[in-house]
Amino acid sequence: MRALAIVDGEHYAPVVRDALAELPYEFAAAVLVGGTEKLRGEEDYGVPVATDVEAAIASYHPEVVVDLSDEPVLGPVERFALASRVLAQGVPYIGADFRLDPPERLSFELPSIAVVGTGKRVGKTAVTGHLVRLVATTRRVVVVAMGRGGPPEPEVITMAPTVEALVELSRSGRHAASDHLETAALTGVETIGCRRCGGGLAGGVASSNVAAGAAVAVSLDPDLVVFDGSGAALPPIAAGRTIVVVGGHQDAAVAAGYLNSYRLLLADLVLVTMAEPDSDWERVRCAVAGVVRPDVAVVGSILRPRPTVDVRGRSVAYFSTAPGDAHAILAAHLTDAHGAHVVHISGNLANRDLLRRELADIDAEVFLIELKAAAVDVVAEAALVKGAEVVLAANDIVAVDGDVDLDETLLEVAKFVL
Repeated sequence: MRALAIVDGEHYAPVVRDALAELPYEFAAAVLVGGTEKLRGEEDYGVPVATDVEAAIASYHPEVVVDLSDEPVLGPVERFALASRVLAQGVPYIGADFRLDPPERLSFELPSIAVVGTGKRVGKTAVTGHLVRLVATTRRVVVVAMGRGGPPEPEVITMAPTVEALVELSRSGRHAASDHLETAALTGVETIGCRRCGGGLAGGVASSNVAAGAAVAVSLDPDLVVFDGSGAALPPIAAGRTIVVVGGHQDAAVAAGYLNSYRLLLADLVLVTMAEPDSDWERVRCAVAGVVRPDVAVVGSILRPRPTVDVRGRSVAYFSTAPGDAHAILAAHLTDAHGAHVVHISGNLANRDLLRRELADIDAEVFLIELKAAAVDVVAEAALVKGAEVVLAANDIVAVDGDVDLDETLLEVAKFVL
């Protein structure tokens, strides 16, 4: 197997040279990543030596990169950063006791955009919905969404499901808040639901039916296909463009480190969500900006709920997955922008026990729900018992950078592939 070696100057050159001869690879070149302790000058490794990984991969076309470096030149942080750069070139990265492979990304024949996240609950599906609503005003868009509660065979949703239809689906034993149902309900475009199981460090999936879903999308002959990731897992499709969604509430070292660096190196646009005033989101943006390609914009943004029906003057209880420190902001937005009389804000959609306890004391005309987790099987069912109306809430994405037109920025990404 043709290989590129990663070496450092903390190893004595003859030791490295002997290792290159001993290991079961055909080493075409080596990249010296630093360290000087054991370098005397003009070291002979028996192969050409380069200083840039990307250039060496382009020149020597290795099938694998083999890391023969070690602490202190490549500690855990530096090694994950280098691994991300190698994986972004589509090459496996191997060390003494590990192997990292780039996630499978199948070729796809139609114009396409992937929307992926650096974790769960970062607003990825909201970004997908916002993008789709923009493009669908002039183009035919199909969404392929994968989730941990998706159907066993790709499922095409051609009409926006109503709350009543979602309740019936839940009662039949289905997960009625799966991402494809949310996207279909809130955008009105054809959506194909898929499933996946497992998520690797770099976003690969252990099992999915997304390839079959992609084939269904092709058969529908759309102008654009949007592939919606799941948590930090990537759709196993090589989309024409990739939007990466990062949570401004995430630890900056996690959002931009480990193999999230790989995800960021795939990005053609990065949206940092939850960029609320007085939060620490700027640290996240700075960390992300240090990883992405120089031509990739990193845009701060916030999510704001938008009821799909008029709730002006009505008492409203809002159910979401938002953390507690955002509840006052959300209540103020629903009051100021939509005229709601907010009587309760919940962030417990992902915690059924807490949700059931708080529902007992809520009295509201409207139960406004994000279509997540227990929104249907717990909240909607409770609302029906109480005689309240259940209304779905979309999440609008709003840029916090005053000089950024977010809608135009998203449309530019779409225009590139259309």
